Amino acid sequence: MANSLPGVCSPFLSSSSHPKLSLPHKTHARSQRPPLSYPRIRALDLDQDTVIAITVGVVSVAVGVGIPVFYETQIDSAAKRENTRPCFPCNGSGAQQCRFCTGVGNVTVVLGGGETEVSKCINCGGAGSITCTTCQGTGIQPRYLDRREFKDDD
Repeated sequence: MANSLPGVCSPFLSSSSHPKLSLPHKTHARSQRPPLSYPRIRALDLDQDTVIAITVGVVSVAVGVGIPVFYETQIDSAAKRENTRPCFPCNGSGAQQCRFCTGVGNVTVVLGGGETEVSKCINCGGAGSITCTTCQGTGIQPRYLDRREFKDDD
């Protein structure tokens, strides 16, 4: 076969005089070589980077599940407690002084030439006060989680 392929030189294509290609001869038991050992494949061959990556993944999943559960339990326990704290910005009245007209209900504008114009405040409608934006007019300070609106957008 080696003669039929002129440009190929390989010990595997030459005659069967090669020791690995020749048929085994019966020899004495003491001259036999031990069988070749093959590399063992271990089930888990992890290096430090792999361990860190797996740990980060597990911690991320735990945090992703734990935080919503924590907030949900806090909301439930807060709902059981009665809230009687007066609202801080409005002192429990439910209304705040209008910041545009400073509670007067009218806005004075100085025009050119020394003229002035007095008009009704467009922010409070001339009332001089607006509904408290913190407590929405209830007079009770909302809890932190009560001010948040959680939406499920799925």
